[in-house]
Amino acid sequence: MSAVIELARPKFCQGQKVEFIGGLGTIIQCCRNSGNWSYLVEMEMGIEPEMGRIGCETTILLFETDIILLQDYPLAA
Repeated sequence: MSAVIELARPKFCQGQKVEFIGGLGTIIQCCRNSGNWSYLVEMEMGIEPEMGRIGCETTILLFETDIILLQDYPLAA
């Protein structure tokens, strides 16, 4: 008898624009870790500081529970 293990699909996919505490960004990659999905998110570039930019913007690792789609976020009235 063989067991079938069904892996849940990720909620977000590469290229989606998302929001999280701390900013906005784009999903670069997702991977499954210990039964949970985690995502590499490239943060959007903010206004260029007076001293200019030194390098690339920040890419952070977030869990699925820390992210919402921009279209799912209720707009303030």
